[in-house]
Amino acid sequence: QVQLVESGGGLVQAGDSLRLSCTVSGVTVSSYAVGWFRQAPGKERERVAGISWSGGVSDVADSVKGRFTISRDNAKNTVYLQMNSLKPEDTAMYYCAARYRGSYYETWGSYGHYGQGTQVTVSL
Repeated sequence: QVQLVESGGGLVQAGDSLRLSCTVSGVTVSSYAVGWFRQAPGKERERVAGISWSGGVSDVADSVKGRFTISRDNAKNTVYLQMNSLKPEDTAMYYCAARYRGSYYETWGSYGHYGQGTQVTVSL
């Protein structure tokens, strides 16, 4: 059974950094594409970043480009979202999702496996 657990969220000030982790169990994450999404209260879910199952291709949304990066450590079965220069508008619940041999760009519904989320709150 595939399980995804996000961690690393918290309350920070604008300009600070956080690193979110998506730890996968039950399978080898090296065979899975992983995406990060976020959803703020009253707003639609937004894709933040994605990385292919091979790890060779990744990208981030324009709204976080230059500040966020996605990476994976297959030995730790974990995918990371490094978030720098955080802004109040980055405040949201952050979720990771996984798809077997998926591409770096998948829609939320296509992933198939999801975590419970970790809250990120950025204050002024």
